[in-house]
Amino acid sequence: MKQNPIPFSKRYHLVLSAVHMVYRLVNSTFTVKELTLRTTRLLCQFIHASSASVYLIHPAKKNVVVCASFDNQINIWRDKPTELKNIPEDVLSVTRGASVLKDDCMGLPLVADDYLGAIFVRRQITHTHQEEGKESPEKKQEEGPFGDFDYEMLSVFAEQVVTAMKNLQLHQAQEKVMSGAMTSMDSLLKKQSCGRATHTTVYLKIARLLAIALDMNHDLVKHIEYAAMLHDAGMINIPTEILTKQGPLSSAELKLVYPHTAQSVALVSSSEFLEKALPVILHHHERYDGTGYPSGLKKEQIPIGARVLACVDAVEAMLQGRPYRPSISNDQMLAELTRCRGTQFDPKVVDAFIRLASQKKLRKLLSLLKPRNYNKI
Repeated sequence: MKQNPIPFSKRYHLVLSAVHMVYRLVNSTFTVKELTLRTTRLLCQFIHASSASVYLIHPAKKNVVVCASFDNQINIWRDKPTELKNIPEDVLSVTRGASVLKDDCMGLPLVADDYLGAIFVRRQITHTHQEEGKESPEKKQEEGPFGDFDYEMLSVFAEQVVTAMKNLQLHQAQEKVMSGAMTSMDSLLKKQSCGRATHTTVYLKIARLLAIALDMNHDLVKHIEYAAMLHDAGMINIPTEILTKQGPLSSAELKLVYPHTAQSVALVSSSEFLEKALPVILHHHERYDGTGYPSGLKKEQIPIGARVLACVDAVEAMLQGRPYRPSISNDQMLAELTRCRGTQFDPKVVDAFIRLASQKKLRKLLSLLKPRNYNKI
């Protein structure tokens, strides 16, 4: 490799920019696939490579199981044995700890406690064509051989990718534990309430779709999912005769129902990972015009997750019916959401739901919300 004739100040700026870009990448990426594909694009951008690839290996079998690549035109993701059977020997050697440092190719291992894989960049070297001391007018942007600074930049990326991979693995392990805990809690509530105080899994899927349609980040979507599963946990303390009553509730009965949001929070608040879901659970019966409960919050005072659940709650209630009200059709449900837009519901949540309702994925979920027979509960 050759020394790059790049001034120190520019080199410092480039490294700082690369670190900043990778930091933003790491903090906005939640899957290995997205992380590796976006990393290859950044590599081509910062190192002026013709192509970039990230290879990941199986921790036990030590064979390549994923390859993400970018050739300055398209991203490619390979994770099938037939797609990975012809991995070059230089790549395999780097996944085992070697380094490749050539004029047209650089490769570094991704190393944490063990080898995670390898990161590669390649450059199609061109030569300057001059005529009588002048560059040809047809000359395109040309790149020379990789240099020491290119290697330093690749090292920065390799270190950051390893950190991101380890963080993703930890995050995924935590989510697996939390998912198991949530499922256990949900099963316990269903058993104790005999099905009276729980919603269908369709409810959770609709809440997730709506949150994503509102451009919420990954963490907020997860908290809304947790809240969707547990927001009515406090209903287990309400007598069956109230939950299954065919007519309107009396004032005395309503006094028993209203505290259920606070009781739901009390039941699950000891779980630290649910902390950000608690406001959603507590306020999902607030109304956009401020006439809801328990706090009479209105508009933006209501957590956005609670505004989402308020809409999904109503959709489920209208399509499945309730002991005191028969079910209605999809068209009637959408008309009712529109009628209550800006009073009971956040207008932008209603608008997002109506847009989703024209899509096949939500229509299929809505079709699963069949009218319930409350006489069997």
